[in-house]
Amino acid sequence: MDKTQIIAATSLPMALPAFERTGGLQVRWARHLDDVRAAQRLRFDVFAGEMGARLSTPLPGHDIDLFDDYCEHLLVCDANTDAVIGTYRVLTPAQARRVGSTYSDTEFDLTRLRQVRERMVELGRSCVHPEHRQGGVILALWGALGAFMQRNGLDVMIGCASIPMHQDGRLAASLWRQVREHHLAPIDWHVRPRLPLPVDRLDDSLDVEPPALIKGYLRLGAKVLGPPAWDPDFNTADLPMLMRLGDLPPRYRKHLLGGAA
Repeated sequence: MDKTQIIAATSLPMALPAFERTGGLQVRWARHLDDVRAAQRLRFDVFAGEMGARLSTPLPGHDIDLFDDYCEHLLVCDANTDAVIGTYRVLTPAQARRVGSTYSDTEFDLTRLRQVRERMVELGRSCVHPEHRQGGVILALWGALGAFMQRNGLDVMIGCASIPMHQDGRLAASLWRQVREHHLAPIDWHVRPRLPLPVDRLDDSLDVEPPALIKGYLRLGAKVLGPPAWDPDFNTADLPMLMRLGDLPPRYRKHLLGGAA
């Protein structure tokens, strides 16, 4: 199913926990600019250094865009070194109104989601350090996100899940074919890409595995809202995905929601 500074940290009637330790990891919300900069450096290393994204940034070595100042930033740190090894940015409905849109609005026409806007958070810029991709980091992030949403009366998550443009787009087209067969949302939830990937003109016959993050979202009950958009800066195909807390399978509910209904 992808940026917090003091603006965002004080924008909600909530108490963000200082940190939580689990399995050698420390999960915390950014409290000051240094925390945000550490997340932005990790994002730059992964997106630009590893994936080859072309990032326009005001600070070399950092992935920064206009949404960052309005988002809460969730961090997973190595408990021994305090290095940031995983991150998400979270845009709440209140902050989306302040900035004027979500990031997903820049890639898709989200008109059909207007009925859930006030309960919808946008997840974005998710990444994990390459030495820590065994699953524990992303589960720690998801657990903190579930608690955040319950604490603030929010129950819908949306985001753009990226697929690398390998094999001239055939990978993305093949994944779209596979997920639309079993994970496509009802038509009244569909959204339209502003810059569509031309999937109808691409070979979609490959038998491929979804990227780990997309596979994880699907296991949690997420739905795909329509065909992918093409992001030329990141050179990815972005699938619009939505997940409702009420759709969580029972086996994941206890971990993410503490057993709450």
